Amino acid sequence: MANKPTFSLFLPQAAMDYEMIRERALAIEDLGYDGLWLVDHLMAGGLPDVDFIEGWTAISALAEATSRLRLGLLVTCNSFRNPGIVAKMATTVDHISKGRCELGMGAGWLEEEYRAYGYDFPAIGTRIDQLEESLEIITGLFSGQTTTFKGRHYSFENAPFMPKPLQKPLPITIGGGGKRRMMGLVARFAQRWNCPMPSAHELSQHLESLKEHCRRVGRDMAEISISEQTAIVIGRDRAEVEVKKQMAQVMIGSFVDLSTMALIGTPDEIIVGLRKKMRAGVDDFAILFGDFGMPDTLELFATEVAAKLRKG
Repeated sequence: MANKPTFSLFLPQAAMDYEMIRERALAIEDLGYDGLWLVDHLMAGGLPDVDFIEGWTAISALAEATSRLRLGLLVTCNSFRNPGIVAKMATTVDHISKGRCELGMGAGWLEEEYRAYGYDFPAIGTRIDQLEESLEIITGLFSGQTTTFKGRHYSFENAPFMPKPLQKPLPITIGGGGKRRMMGLVARFAQRWNCPMPSAHELSQHLESLKEHCRRVGRDMAEISISEQTAIVIGRDRAEVEVKKQMAQVMIGSFVDLSTMALIGTPDEIIVGLRKKMRAGVDDFAILFGDFGMPDTLELFATEVAAKLRKG
């Protein structure tokens, strides 16, 4: 695990055009954030008329626009693409960015979106089976001369794969809760596990399960970074915190229970909350700000929270 925490902006691109996303990316790069995560959706759940640009296309452009940020989707929906295409896309972004691509992978969850775009929406067990096969294929393509795989859901035969990613390995983040199946996949395939907000209250149980899965496959759990999707509402003083909280209720309150899932407070209060998470084992934070990361919020967190936590 990392000795110092890392901080990325988690930015669902709903109602944002590319220029707005690009401005956020350049701002957080200047402020010292470690990375930027977009999302892999084709629409905003419950808001069909909201603009929603495609994530992988956007980060390929951001790979040219930025020079230091790590870039990825939290997380790529396995159901949307053949795993060979995913491997090619990630490798291409890795080359464009000179080794800054993060491959986030998940089983998919938004049934409304699947139905709207003509994707089958099988039971969660089947979707995890599909994800498992994809991870086997992708890691094989990244490392092998050719890849042959015969599974229930995918079939590859002597598939060549050149060029290889610049990073060795290109880091895979698996996002999602699930102590039995998902933690098993993390132990086998991932460099990072991202704990989604709804599962954060079960972090310790997930980590115990991950420890056991690592033991079974002969992997050192210390090789795996523990990340958390974290909602933060921050203000310079109590009055500003209340204003930001009201804004957050409008902007993210439809999918984040602020009372149970978010850290809300002044910089010192946010530091206390993040240190508690770090003591529990978290070393990486994918931060969803309540105002989607307005400039003053990004700067306040970077200078008054992240900088202090990195010092210890």
